[in-house]
Amino acid sequence: MRKAWRVIGMAVTAGMLTASVAACGASSGGDAPANRLVLYNGQHEQTTQALVSAFEKQTGIQVTVRNGDEDQLAEQIMQEGSRSPGDVFYTENSPALMKLAGQHLLAPVDKATLAAVPSADSSPAGNWVGVTARISALVYNTNALKPSQLPTSVMDLANPKWAGKLGIAPGETDFQPIITSIADTHGSAAALAWLKGVKANAGSHIYPDNETLTSEVNSGQVEIGLINHYYWYRLRAGLGAGAMHSALHYFAPGDPGYVLNVSGAGILASSTHQAAAQKFLAFLISAAGQRIIAQSDSFEYPLRPGVAANSQLPPLSSLHPDPADTIAKLGDGSTALQLLQQAQLG
Repeated sequence: MRKAWRVIGMAVTAGMLTASVAACGASSGGDAPANRLVLYNGQHEQTTQALVSAFEKQTGIQVTVRNGDEDQLAEQIMQEGSRSPGDVFYTENSPALMKLAGQHLLAPVDKATLAAVPSADSSPAGNWVGVTARISALVYNTNALKPSQLPTSVMDLANPKWAGKLGIAPGETDFQPIITSIADTHGSAAALAWLKGVKANAGSHIYPDNETLTSEVNSGQVEIGLINHYYWYRLRAGLGAGAMHSALHYFAPGDPGYVLNVSGAGILASSTHQAAAQKFLAFLISAAGQRIIAQSDSFEYPLRPGVAANSQLPPLSSLHPDPADTIAKLGDGSTALQLLQQAQLG
């Protein structure tokens, strides 16, 4: 699900597509058809707008941004097929891109662009490029729990000891890679049993998004929740450190719940603006583009070597996600979606 960060008083309308046309930084050349792009954006709206504005200023290429949930945008692109008005698809997680790649709806990315980030963080077939990384973690209420009381494995969350204490946001696309990782490690039957266990433990604490889940943990309405790391940092940035009553906890190294998720971007094979689209992808992983991300309120890890992440984050090299969770193994999310439906969570 896309994340438009909710400063106090700002409402997030999930599942609805909104369109905004960014101001063109070009002169007369910006009106030429070759100087236009339509970006389907499932990433954070504010950070994406900052990237788009900088790209327009640098290149003179005008970008129309269509924001939405990445799964819904992927479905829309598949329905539109060769008639899609879109040129670029920018997502929070890799499964949506892998789904389009499996339908042969993405074009090859320039080799120089792919070479700018680690190959393990982009499409195995070279038809989308990784842009940033995020890590799954537990957020816990520090007034209710001590670090020594926290589970070391994601599998422990299905233990009845967490009944009434656990919150989840199963509709989030961020949740899917964790399910896939568990199924890959323990099998689909075990993953389904886990889902049923966490659903029972969550009870009424099932939330529409991870912003709400993180806020509810921080306020003490629920004790723990499974999120990606950046939600907690963004809440702290919004509320201030003095208002934080929560902290992050990472599972044991290599645990299937300790997942590195990749945000990426691909070019639609049907795009009639291939050259401009290639320039946009190159900008996303350029040093300038990656610094915009690092300096934003996104709190994600830039994938380009040599570009430092926000100084508030622990170094990515100090974290130990499951090494088995390759882009290929996380796949297109279909296994996770099937299991969510079977558990009546999707």
